[in-house]
Amino acid sequence: MAISSGGDSDEVLSEINITPMVDVMLVLLVVFIITAPLMTNAINVNLPDTETTVQIEEPKKPLVLSIDAEGKIYLDKDEYALEILQQELENRKLSDPELRLNLNADDAVNYGVVAKVMVLIEKAGIEKLSMVTERGS
Repeated sequence: MAISSGGDSDEVLSEINITPMVDVMLVLLVVFIITAPLMTNAINVNLPDTETTVQIEEPKKPLVLSIDAEGKIYLDKDEYALEILQQELENRKLSDPELRLNLNADDAVNYGVVAKVMVLIEKAGIEKLSMVTERGS
């Protein structure tokens, strides 16, 4: 819509007035905010109380193997030398066949040390290994 500015010039203003469009968008936003919670398909059900028949076992906490910046190796909080790590992992695997292991390696550790530790983990027969990292920013 062209609007004359009045006065002596014959120029026509061709700017779009966005105020009505913003008003419409705000009304739509309010409508959406009000109706969104009503659109859930959840049905509220009060469940009856019963006795437990089978106790569900919580998963065991995984063993944490950490390698610090100097290359020292820790199982949970105990320090182990690389030479005896495989034997210790095998002993723990014998006591818990479903052993899960989380591997935490410092960013500054030489990859060769991490690779050697991973080979020892494989030789010990541990199949459930998780590499723990931090989310980048």
